[in-house]
Amino acid sequence: MYKLLIFDWDGTVIDSAARIVSSVSRSALDLSFEPPTVDAIHNIIGLGLPEAILTLYPGLDSVSVDRMRERYAYHYLSADTTPATLFPGAKASLESLRNKGFRLAVATGKSRRGLDRVLSDTGLGSLFEITRCADETTSKPDPHMLHEILEGTGVSPDQALMIGDTEYDMEMGVRAGVPGVAVSYGAHHISRLRPYNPVLEINHFPELELWLDSGIS
Repeated sequence: MYKLLIFDWDGTVIDSAARIVSSVSRSALDLSFEPPTVDAIHNIIGLGLPEAILTLYPGLDSVSVDRMRERYAYHYLSADTTPATLFPGAKASLESLRNKGFRLAVATGKSRRGLDRVLSDTGLGSLFEITRCADETTSKPDPHMLHEILEGTGVSPDQALMIGDTEYDMEMGVRAGVPGVAVSYGAHHISRLRPYNPVLEINHFPELELWLDSGIS
């Protein structure tokens, strides 16, 4: 029986890919860098920001990485008006799962500042017992943030689920011994997630709750 549901954020709970693409592109232009392709930006969604920047621009010096981080934070949090909305059914399902006694957590590549802001904006903050962000621990796919969540909740790996839309989420779960739920509607094509043998694939957020209710889990 699963007790703890650990959610990735971008691409799993909230449809933020277009805003991430826009903010990365604008940040690159601010610094006179060649903007990455849309596919390249989709590929780094889920990583911590420094790791994402270095994946897009290998060999970039630390000063330039910090400048890129600053510009991205400015655009994503303040200047960019590209919509980033919860996926259909996400809020109702999260509230229902919590009411049914499931413990909820977040493991995200977002910064603490970014996650706290979106949790406040969406009104979902009170639903999550514990949250971990890439700038306060180790970036995915390292399992460190899952280890911290499991330690903080006292839940064993086999009683938790890692729900995410990228191969970084799935690899992190495998390395932590936490079963994965693969989201097909996010940043990475489902074919990239299947090699990690998730226990479930979902095409819409509410399907997770239906599966848990069915007792198949």
